[in-house]
Amino acid sequence: MVNKNMNEDVKNNLVEKVSKNKEQLVDLCSRLVQIPSESPESDTREIAAEIADVLEKIDGVEVSFHTLEDPITNIVARVKGSAPGKRLILNGHLDTYPVGDESLWTAEPFSGHEKDGRIYGRGVSDMKGGIASYLVTFMIMAEMKDSWSGELVLTLAGDEETMGVKGTKYLLDTVPHATGDAMISGDVGTAKVLRFGEKGLMWIELNAIGKASHGAHVHKGENAIDRLVEGIDRLNKELGSLKVHAPKEVTQAIEASSEVSEEYSGKGETDVLQQVTVNFGVIEGGVSPNLIPAKASAKGDIRVPIGVEIEEVDQKIKEIVDSIEGLSYNIFRQYEPNWSDINHEIFSYTADNVKYITGEETVNTVRVGASDARHYRISKNVPTVNCGLNPYNLGGPNEYIEIEKLIDLAKIHTLIAFDYLSK
Repeated sequence: MVNKNMNEDVKNNLVEKVSKNKEQLVDLCSRLVQIPSESPESDTREIAAEIADVLEKIDGVEVSFHTLEDPITNIVARVKGSAPGKRLILNGHLDTYPVGDESLWTAEPFSGHEKDGRIYGRGVSDMKGGIASYLVTFMIMAEMKDSWSGELVLTLAGDEETMGVKGTKYLLDTVPHATGDAMISGDVGTAKVLRFGEKGLMWIELNAIGKASHGAHVHKGENAIDRLVEGIDRLNKELGSLKVHAPKEVTQAIEASSEVSEEYSGKGETDVLQQVTVNFGVIEGGVSPNLIPAKASAKGDIRVPIGVEIEEVDQKIKEIVDSIEGLSYNIFRQYEPNWSDINHEIFSYTADNVKYITGEETVNTVRVGASDARHYRISKNVPTVNCGLNPYNLGGPNEYIEIEKLIDLAKIHTLIAFDYLSK
C-alpha cells in the first residue's frame, strides 16, 4: 500500500510541482531527441554532457561520467536525503535504434518537434521521454530532500541496445552507488503493465559443411544448405516443445495480465512468454544456383522463458546438432531468464501511484524482449520494476509519444520515489 506517512496534501503538492514543470519537461524531452545517439555506434558523449548540464544546476546533486570504451559514455547522478536510508535507482539508456530510411519520415528524425499533443523523433519513447521524466523527478526530490531519507540515484547507460556490457553492467561492476535496494526502469512500455521479469537469451551460430559438386550431379555432392535447413527446422520444433516449470506466482501473473497486456504488446504474447522461441535472422551459403554448396551458416535468436534453464536448452541444441552430419554450433551470447518478487514494496508503490495519477489498475507480467533491468536482477539481485511510456512507431519512422502520458509518467516516478524514500 502507499506509505501512510505520505498524506493527500503531500501527494497533491508533488503532483502540482510536476505540473508547474511540464513545459520544462517537454523541452527537456525535445532537446534530448535532438541529440543523435544511434546504436551502433552508441556515441553518447554529447547527450551525456547535456544531461550533466541539467543535473549540475540542481542543488546537492553529484554527477560523474564513466567510460569503458569510447564513444560510449555513461552517467551517474545521486542526491541524498536528510538522513541515511534506502537507495532507489532510476535506470535508463541514452542510445537509440538507428533512424533507418530517412525518406520514410515525414519530418527530420531528430526534430523533437511537437504536434497535436505529441513529441516526435527517434528515441523519444525508447527512452528519452523516460529520461526527461527522471530529470524532473530529480529536481523535485532535491527540492524536498529534507522530507525524505536515503539516496536517489540515476544511472544512464550508453549501450543498452547492444546488450549493456559497456553500460549498465559496467556501472554495476565499478560504481558502488550504481546499485541499491530497488530499481525503477522507465524503459519503453506502459505504466498500466508493470514488467517484473524477462525471458533469457541465447544467440546461436550454426555452421554446416558439405561436399561441393555440380548442381546436376547431386549424387556426387552433399548439400551444406540442406543440412543447415534440417538443423534450423528441428531447433524450431524441438526447442519450442521443451517443458516449462515456472514458479506458480510467475505463471499466475502472466495469465492474469494476459488480456490487458496483449492490448499493448499484441495477441499471442501470453503464449510466447511461456515457451522457448527461435528466430533465425541471418543465413548464408552457396555461390551459384548450379553448384552444390560446401558451406552454409546461420545466426539465430533463442528466447528462454522463466522455468527453463539455459543449460537445458544448450543440451537440447547439442543433441540435435550432433545428430546431423556436418553440422556444428556456437553460442556467442547468453543470459538466464530473470524476475523479481512482485510482493516487494516497489511494486505496490508503483501500482498505487499509477492508479492515483491515471485512475487505472495495473497488471504485472514478464517482458518478451531484453532491457538493462536484467543486469540489476542477475548481477545484484535488486528488485526491479519497469514503468515507462506507451510507444508509438517504436523502431520505425515517425516515432512519437503523447505529451499527456509523459507528464503522467513524471508524476508517477516522482510519487514512487518520494513514497519509497520518505521517512
